[in-house]
Amino acid sequence: MSGLSRIGVAIDSELLRKFDRLIARRGYTNRSEAFRDLIRDELVQRTWESPHSQVVGTITLVYDHHVRLLNEKLTDIQHDFHRSILSTLHVHLDHDYCLEVVVVKGAVSEVQKVADILISMKGVKHGRLTISASGTELA
Repeated sequence: MSGLSRIGVAIDSELLRKFDRLIARRGYTNRSEAFRDLIRDELVQRTWESPHSQVVGTITLVYDHHVRLLNEKLTDIQHDFHRSILSTLHVHLDHDYCLEVVVVKGAVSEVQKVADILISMKGVKHGRLTISASGTELA
């Protein structure tokens, strides 16, 4: 990390009280680290603006494994995008439902494409793409 800079921020007292309660619940020991995390989160969100930005993330799927050929279709799609998929985790939630977490890495456009295809499959009850930066660009 480079040198630290100090800044002053004017903020409404009630908003600051709410912020302090929020960061206390999340386990922050000081406002500075909470502010830094908020800024980093916003910077990560900006990476989505460029389809060529390199990101890492997860695609989380909850699906009904009784849907005809769904397991095979999900696997085929993952093979089609093998360059973007680093790993998968498969969990049997109960007799009917499975959870699959797919770890992805690559250009935003490619990661979004594979997520859209997987999440829109018939039988997938819920899906979500979570993206983060690879870490090197976060100070």
